[in-house]
Amino acid sequence: MLYAISARDTFRLRLPAQASSVGVARRQVRSALGRWGLVGLGDDAGLVVSELFTNAVVHSGSDHVACLLWTAAGKLHIEVVDEGREPAGPLPRAAADGDENGRGLALVAHLAEGWGVRPSAHGTGRAVWAILSCGRTEAARRSG
Repeated sequence: MLYAISARDTFRLRLPAQASSVGVARRQVRSALGRWGLVGLGDDAGLVVSELFTNAVVHSGSDHVACLLWTAAGKLHIEVVDEGREPAGPLPRAAADGDENGRGLALVAHLAEGWGVRPSAHGTGRAVWAILSCGRTEAARRSG
């Protein structure tokens, strides 16, 4: 079940919690940012959504995962909401050199001005959020 709602500054997407949904979420987010004139945020936001969505698919035991985007005060807000039954959210870990996994949240922390986890507004699951600066990308484009 796929649905996407996009207004001028709000985007919502709900997909089945399966690996193939990660790429769909990333493409839909990049498309929404393009419509909003924030093409320069596409790579960073796409990576953040990919990492958070993957964590929700792999670790939450959810049937569906939702992604919400909105802009406010020059910031892009990203939330990935799962239906998980566990109270704790994702925790960063130190990946060893040979590990294939374990670097996603470090990437999110590097790209975002902030990120965190809160209980979902719907009573079950978690919302993992990240905030990206819209101005950082615009300034980089102007100077480049």
